[in-house]
Amino acid sequence: MTEIASFIKYHRKRLHLTQEELANKAGVGIRFVRELEQGKETVQLDKVNQVLSLFGYAVSPKKLSLDPYTVFWNSFNKAIKITLYDKTIKYGIIIEELKKENEIYAWRFVPNKYAIKYQKTKDVKPTEVILHNNIQHIEEQ
Repeated sequence: MTEIASFIKYHRKRLHLTQEELANKAGVGIRFVRELEQGKETVQLDKVNQVLSLFGYAVSPKKLSLDPYTVFWNSFNKAIKITLYDKTIKYGIIIEELKKENEIYAWRFVPNKYAIKYQKTKDVKPTEVILHNNIQHIEEQ
């Protein structure tokens, strides 16, 4: 079941509505509500918004972001290529996560050209701080 399917089913049941009652209130067919709650992927967005509007919501674009903990487990202390949203590409190693209120908000990053110097001295001067929200994509080198 998709997130939106679960969301709609949850709110329908919370309001003690049958699928038929929800369909009537939203101005859509019962078949549409059934397919929506079953997670059918080829539904019409305008109709989805008709249903969601009953709960005070609408489908809207949202920038997808990388999960910081996925980055931590898969890219920490490894040679990586980072692509930022401004299309800047950086090659190097993430050496530390930076936290605010127990949430990772940025990464301390050593560019490849300073990696050997950093290994010898552990001097943070050649490092950079990259805000997590600026990262579009990470891959291993």
